[in-house]
Amino acid sequence: MNLKYLWVLSVLLSTPLLYAQNLSGKIISKIDQQPLDGAHILTNNGLATYTNFDGDFVVKNVEENVILTISYVGYKTIQQQVLDINTPIVITLQEAPIAINGVLVTGNMKIDPVLTLETNDYVKKIVQPRNVADLFNDVNGFSLIKRGNYAIDPSFRATQYEQLNVQFDGGTKAMNACPNRMDPITTHVIPEEIEKIEIIKGPYSVRYGATFGGIVNMVTQKPTVEDYGLHGSVSGGYESNGNSMVSMARLQQATEKYDVAGNIGFRDFGNYEDGEGTEIPSSFRSLDYGIKAGVNFTENQRLQAHWRQSFGRDVLHAGLPMDTKEDNSSILSLDYKLGSMPGLVESIDSKIYYSYVDHIMTNYNRPTFMMTSAISAIDATTAGGKVELKLKPTDNLALFTGVDVLHIARDGNRTRLVKRNAMGILDTPLTFEDKIWQDSYINDIGLFAESKYPLSEKTMLTAGVRYDNVTSESKDPEVDFAALYTNLDKRTEHNFSGTASIKYVYSPQFIMEVAYGRGVRSANMIERFINHFSVGQDAYEYVGNPNLKAEVNNQFEVGFKGKMPISKNTSDMFSYSTSFYYSLYENYIVAIIDETQTRKFMPMNEPSNAKVFRNLDDAYKTGFEIMAGVDFCNHFNFTTELAYVYAKNNDLNESLPLVPPLVTRFKLGFEKEKFWVNAEYRLTAEQDNIAYSFGEQVTPGYEIMDLRLGVIPMKNLTLGVAALNVFDKTYSNHLNFAFNNQAEFGTEPINDPGRNLSVFVQYEF
Repeated sequence: MNLKYLWVLSVLLSTPLLYAQNLSGKIISKIDQQPLDGAHILTNNGLATYTNFDGDFVVKNVEENVILTISYVGYKTIQQQVLDINTPIVITLQEAPIAINGVLVTGNMKIDPVLTLETNDYVKKIVQPRNVADLFNDVNGFSLIKRGNYAIDPSFRATQYEQLNVQFDGGTKAMNACPNRMDPITTHVIPEEIEKIEIIKGPYSVRYGATFGGIVNMVTQKPTVEDYGLHGSVSGGYESNGNSMVSMARLQQATEKYDVAGNIGFRDFGNYEDGEGTEIPSSFRSLDYGIKAGVNFTENQRLQAHWRQSFGRDVLHAGLPMDTKEDNSSILSLDYKLGSMPGLVESIDSKIYYSYVDHIMTNYNRPTFMMTSAISAIDATTAGGKVELKLKPTDNLALFTGVDVLHIARDGNRTRLVKRNAMGILDTPLTFEDKIWQDSYINDIGLFAESKYPLSEKTMLTAGVRYDNVTSESKDPEVDFAALYTNLDKRTEHNFSGTASIKYVYSPQFIMEVAYGRGVRSANMIERFINHFSVGQDAYEYVGNPNLKAEVNNQFEVGFKGKMPISKNTSDMFSYSTSFYYSLYENYIVAIIDETQTRKFMPMNEPSNAKVFRNLDDAYKTGFEIMAGVDFCNHFNFTTELAYVYAKNNDLNESLPLVPPLVTRFKLGFEKEKFWVNAEYRLTAEQDNIAYSFGEQVTPGYEIMDLRLGVIPMKNLTLGVAALNVFDKTYSNHLNFAFNNQAEFGTEPINDPGRNLSVFVQYEF
C-alpha cells in the first residue's frame, strides 16, 4: 500500500478527535466512600485507563455522550453515559455478590502476581475446532508437544509436563493415567468451555501448589451479574483437513442467589494430511459434558460444585507405540468462599477435588500385533484440596497463608500375548503380565505464606515461602525393579521454595517487574517408578529411579510493559512488553543410557541398553520474549512477537531436551464490535542446538501463514472462517514426536497439518 494513502486515511479517521477533550473523575466504593485503586474504565470507542491510588482517572480524547464501562474486582460492573465531559465526575460502585472465579489474575495491576500473561476471549475468537492445547499455539513463549492430533501438551520456555503447574479454575488437577501421556489434562476440558488462560511465567507465587517452571490456569466460563436469567449457546465447526466435526451446547440459569450451568460437546476428527498429501494417523472421537452449580448463602458467602466427564474413543497416536481404545475421566470439585469479613481474617477460600481416569490402550492396529498383541488397562486417581486465609494485620499488609494437599495414585498392567518369537510361530501363545505403575502413589502436603506490602504508592513488594512434605511409595514392585533398588520403602522428602519480587507501577502506561523464584519439583511417577517401558521420543526402554533428588529452578527475571499514545489527537497507541530470564538448575532430572541395564522386552531389538533417570549437577536456561504492537486508524492493529530459549546441559555438553527454536510472529488485524479479521505470519528458525542423548534430530526452519475472519451478522450469532497454513507448507515442529510402530513410516518426525480450511458458528440466547 502506498504510504501517502495510508497517511490520508489516518488523517480522515482522526478528524473527529480534533473536537475531543479529556474526561476526569473519581471511582469510590458505595459502602464506605473510599477510593478504589486500579478500577478499569473503558469507553465505547475502545479507550481505556485505570484509577490511581486516590481513585482518580483521566480518559483522553473523548467526545460528548461517551459511555463508560467501569469494572473492579468484587464490585458490580456498570455502564454510565457522560453528557458533560467538561465537569469531573464521581462514580460509586456497589459490591457484587461474592464469586468463585478460580482466577489468579484479577485485573488489578498492582496486586496481581508479577510477570503474568493473560489470554482472553476464546469464545469469540475460536473460528476452528481444536484441542485445548491448541489455545496455546499463538501465545508468545509457548510451543506444543505433539504425539498426534489428540495427546498434545503445552511447553513454556522449554519446561513441560509436571515442570509446569497446569490446572484449571484455580487449582483443580487431573493427572494422566497413560505413561506415554496419551491423556494429559488438556484432553479433559474442551476449548469452547475455556474463558481465558492465565500464566505466571515462573515460580513467582507459592499459593497455587509446588511450582517449578510456571503456572498455567485454564479458567472455565462462569455466570456474571450481566448473565442473570436463562441463557445458553450452541456452536459447531468443520475442518476440511481431516473431515473433522465439532459441536457444543451450553445452558445456564443464574440469579443473585444461585446459578447452574451445563455443557456438552462432541468431537469427531479424522486423519489429517501434511503439505505433501501424506495421511497422518491421528483420528479420534470424544464426548464431554459438565455441570457447574453455585449457591450464594449471603453476599459474602458462596458454595460452588463442578462435575465433568470426558470420554475418548479410538484415538490414533502417530508418535506412540500403542493407540487409545478408551479413555474415561471424571472430575468433581467443590469450592467455598467467605469474604469481606471485618477483623484480622478478611476472607477464607477452600477447595477440594477428585479425579479418576480409566485408560485402555492396545497395539491391535500396529505392525507388532502380528508377533505380540498387547492391551493395557490402567487408572489414575488425583485428589487434593486447599484452604487459604487472607489476613490483614495492618491496613497496608496483605498476608495469604494456608495449606494444600495433592494425592496422585496410579496402577494397572499390560497383558502381552506372544504369538511369534525368533524361532517362528508358537503353537501355544505365551501370556505375560507386566506391571506398568507398580501400584504407586505420591502425596504432597504444602504449607505456604505469601505477603504483599506497598513500599510506596507505586511500588509493591511480594515475598513468599513454601514447605512441601512429599511421600512416595511403590506398593507392588516388579521383581527386577525390587532387585535393582533394594530400599523400596516409603520415602519422604522435605522441599523448601520461595519467591521475592518488586512491581513498580509508574502509571497504567508503564510497569517494571523484577523477580526471583526458587521452584522445587520432586520427581514424577514416570521418573520414579516406570520399569522398562518406552516413554520417550526415542526407542529406548526407560527405567525409573525412586531415589531421585528434587530438581530446583533458581529463576531470575526482569520485565517491562507499557503503552504510549502515538498522537495527542488520536486514539492510536503503541504497546510493548519484554521479559528476560535466567534459570540455574540443581539436580535436573534426565534419562541417561545405562550400559548395565539391558533391554527387557524384545531383547534382540536395538537399542540394547535402557535409559535410567538421573540427576544432573550443572544445567541452566536463559531466554526472552519481546512484543511490540501498534493500534492505528481506530480499528487496525499490528503486533510482532519474538521468543527465544537457550538451554545447556554441561554434564553431557549438549542442550537440554525439548528446547523450542527461535520463533517470530507478525500479526495484522482489523477489529470492530461485529467484525474482525487477522493474519498471522510465523517464522520458525532451524533448531540445531539439540539433546543427542534424548534422540533429538536437527529440525529445519519453516514459515507459515494463517488467516482468520469473524462476523456477527445478527444479534447473538457469530460466524467464523479460517485458512490455516495457507501456502500448504510441509513442516514439523521441533517438539513433535517421531513416528512409532507405524507400518508406513520410519522414525522421522511427525509433520503438522497442511492447508486446512475451517468454519465455525455459534448462536447465543
